[in-house]
Amino acid sequence: MGKTDHTPLAGKRILVTGGTTGIGRATVKMLVEEGARVLTFGRHQEELDDALENAKGGSGEVSGLTADSSTREGVREVFAALDERLGEIDMLVCCAALGAGPLHESEEDEWRYVIETNLLGYVACAWHAIKRMEQADGGHLLFVGSISSTIKAAGESVYSATKAGIDAFAETLRKEISDEKNIKISVIQPGSVGTDMQECTIEEQREAIANHEMLYAEEIAEAILFALTRSERADVMTLRIEPRVQKTS
Repeated sequence: MGKTDHTPLAGKRILVTGGTTGIGRATVKMLVEEGARVLTFGRHQEELDDALENAKGGSGEVSGLTADSSTREGVREVFAALDERLGEIDMLVCCAALGAGPLHESEEDEWRYVIETNLLGYVACAWHAIKRMEQADGGHLLFVGSISSTIKAAGESVYSATKAGIDAFAETLRKEISDEKNIKISVIQPGSVGTDMQECTIEEQREAIANHEMLYAEEIAEAILFALTRSERADVMTLRIEPRVQKTS
């Protein structure tokens, strides 16, 4: 094995959660271009159809379904589809997440749903993936977090809590299973990205990108591919990527 050998993605069986919009959508397309066999899902059929159409043309393959990772039933449905369509799983990329307002300005159902999606959904998908990976030769779990876990900007109390939870979960889980089960665990921490999660308009996002205050979703997808393609010995634990002029308050 050479010093800079990379892990090829061609033929890898990869589940991308939340692959119908934003970072997930861009990641699905790039993985298919690399020859991966991808399964993805989102909550809305129209967005799913658009994401699948967007991913066409690569050397890999992609399929999807509508499901909600905030529920036990939704996650079970996804992994039943994975077992049927892919057989096994080599890599899990968790992107499914929602934005949230301040706790005191949110209804209880709203903030609970964000936590169930952003944190419990990640944990549940990881649990199901690990059960399958430990029966094989290992695998790779990658979680899309956020710099919100460290900058803790006002107005993001619930969202920041979920992203900080992902950081702690991933770091601890790595100590628990990485060596014993040969499973890599990575966290990508994006800064501000032009996606549907942003409250500003498309025009405002384009202006922010032009001013280096936001990134394209594709730039985060590239970071995800970087982490997934390192050599067998290298594990990208945390990779933080943000626009050159990142607002931190």
